[in-house]
Amino acid sequence: MSTSRLARLLNLVPYLVNRPDGVPVTEIAADFDVPADQIQSDLTMLWMCGLPGYGPGDLIDLAFDGDGVRVLFAAGMDRPVRLAAHEALALSVALRVLDDTPGVGDRAAIASALDKLAAAAGEAPADVTVRETAGPGAERYADLVASGHAARITYYSASRDTTSERVVDPIEVIVADGHAYLRAWCRTAGEIRQFRVDRIDACAELDEPSEPLRLTNPPAPTAFLASELPRIELLLGPGAKGVVDSHPCDSVTGEADGRRRVTMRVRDLDWARRFVLGLGGEAEVVAPAELRESVRQTASAALARYSAA
Repeated sequence: MSTSRLARLLNLVPYLVNRPDGVPVTEIAADFDVPADQIQSDLTMLWMCGLPGYGPGDLIDLAFDGDGVRVLFAAGMDRPVRLAAHEALALSVALRVLDDTPGVGDRAAIASALDKLAAAAGEAPADVTVRETAGPGAERYADLVASGHAARITYYSASRDTTSERVVDPIEVIVADGHAYLRAWCRTAGEIRQFRVDRIDACAELDEPSEPLRLTNPPAPTAFLASELPRIELLLGPGAKGVVDSHPCDSVTGEADGRRRVTMRVRDLDWARRFVLGLGGEAEVVAPAELRESVRQTASAALARYSAA
């Protein structure tokens, strides 16, 4: 089913519900800008849609009175589909990432999509959506961005296991992978940095304006996440050659025995363990040692079950 037809079907029922006296098929076709026979086909399909159980009283029921059509039972589809807050946020973040990506030409189309998304999601302000999704800790930093002031923060870096103090010029609060980040120009580093909100130990608003210096080609807001993802190294046999085509790889090199040595980023090592096991004998873990041992233990436990049987 095409996306345009799906969208039409989802809107057709509330359209008819709001016209309880019935609407001629020709008028429906004109309003949806499709041929009348297409509307007839859509109405026939709606007759087969409804609530789980799909028996009498569960399916959408329509009545045809002459040339008019009206809904007798809408099966809960009595209003247009609206996005939940987390769905709207996910789409909004993706569009903003695209907007900040160098080389993307049609900025007007992205801006238009963001406006339509805001309308479809309701009237809740964008910062409220961020706060609901990221938790109460993000509220303070959303207010800091809105204040237009610089700030002095004490930040814990998990990768270096160090705490440092720095002055930053806030740009925005973003949400990615379930965490809120303060995106800001770091005066110490001299570049745009992302600070995970739950790792900011202290924050003091300064009595001076925030003047974030923009890079000529700034990275996408969530590009920094790639460096935080664990990297694995695998040796892949001929039966796993599709991995290179279907998964982003940092590097791919050929080995003398015909296998490929691949390095790639993964969401976490538990996902990587299941991924490697799914490749069977076509994959060997080179690094990290933790993943290699985890795969070995899981495979050994599975083999022991077969031996016991």
